[in-house]
Amino acid sequence: MDNTYKIPARQTMLLGVGMLIGVLCLVLTYVGDDDLHTRFWSNILHNSVFFTGIALMALFFLSASITAWAGWYTVFKRVWESMSQFLIVGFGLMLILGLGVYFGWHHLYHWADEATRETDVIIQGKAGFLNANMYVIFGGIIVAVWYFFANRMRAISLDEDKNGGDSNFSHHRRLRTYAAIFLPIAGFTSAAMVWLWIMSVDSHWYSTLFAWYTGASWFVSMMALTIMIISYMKGRGYFENVTTEHLHDLGKLLFAFSIFWTYLWFSQYMLIWYGNVGEETIYFKERIDHYPVLFYGNLIINFILPFFILMRNDNKKKYGTLLFTAGAVFFGHWWDFFLMLKPGILHTAHEVGGHGHGGDSGHGTDHGADMAGHGAEHAGDMAHGASEFLMGFNFPGFLEFGTMIGFLSLFLFFFWRTLSSAQLNPEKDPFLEESLHHHA
Repeated sequence: MDNTYKIPARQTMLLGVGMLIGVLCLVLTYVGDDDLHTRFWSNILHNSVFFTGIALMALFFLSASITAWAGWYTVFKRVWESMSQFLIVGFGLMLILGLGVYFGWHHLYHWADEATRETDVIIQGKAGFLNANMYVIFGGIIVAVWYFFANRMRAISLDEDKNGGDSNFSHHRRLRTYAAIFLPIAGFTSAAMVWLWIMSVDSHWYSTLFAWYTGASWFVSMMALTIMIISYMKGRGYFENVTTEHLHDLGKLLFAFSIFWTYLWFSQYMLIWYGNVGEETIYFKERIDHYPVLFYGNLIINFILPFFILMRNDNKKKYGTLLFTAGAVFFGHWWDFFLMLKPGILHTAHEVGGHGHGGDSGHGTDHGADMAGHGAEHAGDMAHGASEFLMGFNFPGFLEFGTMIGFLSLFLFFFWRTLSSAQLNPEKDPFLEESLHHHA
């Protein structure tokens, strides 16, 4: 089999159709949305954060493996290298959302509302971190730094194919240097981005475990997508050196980190429940009372299902079983991010709409006055939505699923284009022989 991936025309067409579905769903969402276009912007934030985080986790685990002198993954390391390159797209997506904070295009964050900042003591106390400059400038710099490492490490890896093989292993030494530098950067900055992008939609609430919890969800999603991609490529005759032993290791990682994610979920929930502090318990009370299907379904899909399927050791070596589990878990963690974001965003839309778009000062006083007339009606709709079923918030609808298909197609389109630009087998990687003879 050729050592370079050739993208079939049918695959390109399907990804194009998927992206078109995503665009169409976003247009339909925007047209049928409320005055603040809450559903439209929340869907963009949800998917942008989810897929950008997957790219980050691919680079993070690749760096961790390099630093640990691991070699088992070498035969398919191009998959993680290619995934990490999506960070440049993530940079663009988060920049759009950041500009939306600056210019009042959306009202996803309560702390960005001018009227709230003037009257809310808690948000005033967090204003040093929760502000538009931090979101756009600091957030942009961080994602740009992530992409710099992703791009640089891939460039070194590809150059090793052409100019590597020396006795000093100079390319791999450089990779280890970059990987070792990136790991602490990723560890600290990813937590800051989780607080800024996700946790701050519930701007009064905080949890010291939330960044760990979100990172674990990203990681499991990345591992599930890796399994699905490798299974697909094996079916097309590529990655012939990837064996059931490699698949077994990927299955073990999916199993182990699904349990780790559940451990973090339980630790966060149990401590908040036991402490019984109102400003902490409101996060879970809101989700249990108004989003029970999402709340309990999250545990069923992301813990119970993978736990009982992958507990059997041989199931981790069965392509069909592992592929089904990976697909379910990937969807489950997309569901998890939906649950993280939507309740807080809906509450913000209710509050902002209730006082007549006070946070829209970026558009000027004329726009604020014009929209104030819609505020009371909008607030009533949102208040009704908090207690009644509201599609797109209490549960993802067809427009959410279509938007996810669009973003997934964009991710895979970028991934396949990157993967096809280099040979799949890193022939001069010093750990290649170890990977070829790997036994779990």
